[in-house]
Amino acid sequence: MNLLKAPITDQNIILKLIPQRPPIVMVDALLYFDDTKVVSGLTITNDNMFVDNGIFTEPGLIEHMAQTVALYTGYHFYIQNIPAPEGYIGAIKGVTINKLPEIHQQIETEVEILHEVLGVTLVKGTTKLNGETIVTAQMKTVLKQDA
Repeated sequence: MNLLKAPITDQNIILKLIPQRPPIVMVDALLYFDDTKVVSGLTITNDNMFVDNGIFTEPGLIEHMAQTVALYTGYHFYIQNIPAPEGYIGAIKGVTINKLPEIHQQIETEVEILHEVLGVTLVKGTTKLNGETIVTAQMKTVLKQDA
């Protein structure tokens, strides 16, 4: 069940949900959220730091997927009125990139939470462009623990 009443596209709210700041923000919409899944969006702009000759490059796609995980964590804490901790990519495996999007195109990434324990989250991510799967990967993220 979608726990999000309406998509969030207000950049001020998006920035409250993720630790990244411009110019490294790679999500501009929270489209769906529940306990096991999140869907984010990003419209590719020419000024995006991962755009090269009008094409959104592989590192940008990976960062977009990682920030989708951050969006999941951030919104999870946000609805509980608790500040979200920072996190890190612990591992990436099984990355398949079939196509690179161009500027002005919108990508959507669905991240399914496979396992979550003690601040470590294992996810399966799928990025789509116009309904076509262009990226798949598994990612492990780790929340920063206060010393």
